[in-house]
Amino acid sequence: QIHVRDKLMKFHKQWYSSNIMCLAVFGKESLDELENMVISKFLPIQNKDVELPAWDPEPFAEDAYATKTYIVPVKDVRSLTISFTTDDLEMHYKSGPEHYLSHLIGYEGKGSLLSELRKRGWCNNLMAGDTNVSRGFGFFDIAVDLTQEGFENVDEIIKLIFQYIEMLRKEGPKKWIFDEFCNLNRMVFRFKDKEHPISLVTNVVHSMQVYPLEEVLTAPYLTSDWRPDLIENVLEKFVPENCRIVIVGQKVEPMADKIEPWYKTKYYTEKIPKKLIEEWKNCQLNENLTLPDPNPFVPTDFNLHPYDDDLSQHPAIIYDTPIIRVWHKQDTEFLKPKTFMNFDLSNPVVYSDPLNCNLTHMLVALFRDQLNEYLYDADLAGLKFNVANTTSGISIAINGYSHKQSILLEKVLNQLFDFQVDEQRFNVLKEEHVRQLKNFKTEQPYHHAIYYLALILTEHAWSKAELLDAMKMVTLERLQQFIKEFLSRLHTECFIYGNANREVALNISKIVEKKLEKTNSTILPLLARQLLQKREYKLCDGKIYQFETENEFHKSSCAELYLQCGTQTDTSAVFIDLVAQILKEPCYNSLRTKEQLGYIVVCASRKLNGATGIRFIVQSSKHPSYVEERIEKFLEKMEVQIHEMKEEEFEQHKQALATQKLEKPKKLLVKFHKYLTEISMSQYHFERAESEVAILKQITKQELINYFKSYISRDSPARHALSIHIVSTLSTSDMTDENDEEVGKPITDDFDFFDDVPAKMGQFMPERVNISDLSSFKSSKELYPVARPFLDIRPKGARSKL
Repeated sequence: QIHVRDKLMKFHKQWYSSNIMCLAVFGKESLDELENMVISKFLPIQNKDVELPAWDPEPFAEDAYATKTYIVPVKDVRSLTISFTTDDLEMHYKSGPEHYLSHLIGYEGKGSLLSELRKRGWCNNLMAGDTNVSRGFGFFDIAVDLTQEGFENVDEIIKLIFQYIEMLRKEGPKKWIFDEFCNLNRMVFRFKDKEHPISLVTNVVHSMQVYPLEEVLTAPYLTSDWRPDLIENVLEKFVPENCRIVIVGQKVEPMADKIEPWYKTKYYTEKIPKKLIEEWKNCQLNENLTLPDPNPFVPTDFNLHPYDDDLSQHPAIIYDTPIIRVWHKQDTEFLKPKTFMNFDLSNPVVYSDPLNCNLTHMLVALFRDQLNEYLYDADLAGLKFNVANTTSGISIAINGYSHKQSILLEKVLNQLFDFQVDEQRFNVLKEEHVRQLKNFKTEQPYHHAIYYLALILTEHAWSKAELLDAMKMVTLERLQQFIKEFLSRLHTECFIYGNANREVALNISKIVEKKLEKTNSTILPLLARQLLQKREYKLCDGKIYQFETENEFHKSSCAELYLQCGTQTDTSAVFIDLVAQILKEPCYNSLRTKEQLGYIVVCASRKLNGATGIRFIVQSSKHPSYVEERIEKFLEKMEVQIHEMKEEEFEQHKQALATQKLEKPKKLLVKFHKYLTEISMSQYHFERAESEVAILKQITKQELINYFKSYISRDSPARHALSIHIVSTLSTSDMTDENDEEVGKPITDDFDFFDDVPAKMGQFMPERVNISDLSSFKSSKELYPVARPFLDIRPKGARSKL
């Protein structure tokens, strides 16, 4: 038996020494003030003059190499990982031989390993890179996400990998590839955004352990020394005799004769036959595997576009027709040669039923897959592309350096409007989607709680089970027909923000409009009534609705209590955020730290689809009914504490929330998403933070008490509550009564935390209503109205004719 505390104290006594510690501090105070803070807090740490250990360059015994280990997963996933042991390469950070090789082996463009594997239908994704876990040695891993057919051809995939490695040896290190790689990294460093303070100090303090002090900010980005000899040395490690192979898949379970002791994972290991080792070792070159061409997307123009004469403070509509609306805002704050653009292509057919929802998913997956070779170079050059399916259509985003963005946009739109489905990739991606839908049942219980809450409350939402059933109807022919139907009538809403003036933004939008004009969109444009926002169902006064379902894959259960607190307005948003601000820390401290109900404890406001509310989530080994009762007791206690709260503490909570709301975005991307959220939700409240803080300043403690009493208190006849119970069937969860001596006992002497709340005479008790049929539940409920637009802008789309 291991005595953890004894081991910890021994480790502390040996290694807790100032001479191997690094510290990074970020603050608004002066350097002198920060220095004094550090001296007072850290000077007492003893210098034991310890020397950091280094380990043998060969961490494994000889018989651990040239092996295959087969692992049985819980989820239906399939993967192959080849791991090579390398030298410790941290000292060669200025030349980065491992980065050169991970760039090439992980390349996804034409002639790449991934491209060839996808053409054969064996793989969806591939990653390659180094891991430096200890001083003295490192690992270089190549990980492949396998298709069903790929799982049956693992040895051939490994052969292809060694063929690619052999091609790299024959070609030899190329200086132009190294130079291009270095230039891209220098570009990233030159135009990098401000880091979040916690990320900055975390990255800096790690760099201080590795690099000279004068290089801690630059070394992770700037590579300068061309050392082909080091690249060749690392390549020499990439041989079959030096590899360990891990294969993950549920099909290997019948052969798995061992169980590892910690997670009880089934597995088995075997030596790779010498004949196979020799075959991989002496493999011939494959003509389909080549080095990449020079990257055509590397930007060379970093100039900022001239400002418009009539600069708008907020995003403004610069072009509006029945088929396209263009929002634009030129950046005047961050001054980076970057532009962020989003295009929402809407057609209500996409979410009309589970079948069309699946077809939209398949369109997006195949579209992204088909563009992957072309887009990878753009991604390397800092030009990011993303496409996603939404409940109203598909969303296309292009973000990054402004130079050459239009070229990428034209290519993307040409591919979309002339889309041809590849049958092999259709079959592969359909199987992957079915697998993802099936795997949802193995997700953590708290994920299920969040999912079921949204499914119950959202006006139009299809369940995973409904989507899975509908996948039986998804065929190649049906998808091709659906794509034509989807593209035939579209409304597009664009938002262009950053290094783009009005003229540039209009030119970009014209590229989109030309495509739309070739469809039926101009003949019969979508009506504004076909482009409405989703809404949320309104729970009834004085009732607590309960939905319960089982989870057979995790020992933990989960309870989520959601309190719906009215229509979404600035005032309601401020009240619920203030309640969450006051409750968040004591909720975590009480339910997690003191009661030890579970590791995952969440208290957060929810503002969506026209409604506001607050949610409490606890994932626990206890039964959800018991956990829900503890949440209710916590809320009773907090109501008393808010009554007794001093004005000074109340004002501190208000100030903390105001500071959080008024915090300025530190990145162009963050501000872009802030604006985009307002546009996508059709609310256009671009000064939301300032408006809400003005309301916040006027809120009194008594007003908050009244709000809490109306919307949060269990004895309020006006409260709207929904409880989600995810019950584990793996173990007998405690249906423990609150008065059970063993449960809810004080963890500390002062913890009679909930049970001292006095009972109320004639206390109102909510009626509990079980949700057993979703259709019946929804058909009997009202819907909240969507939040009113802040600006007087006519709805997008064509006007209805009465």
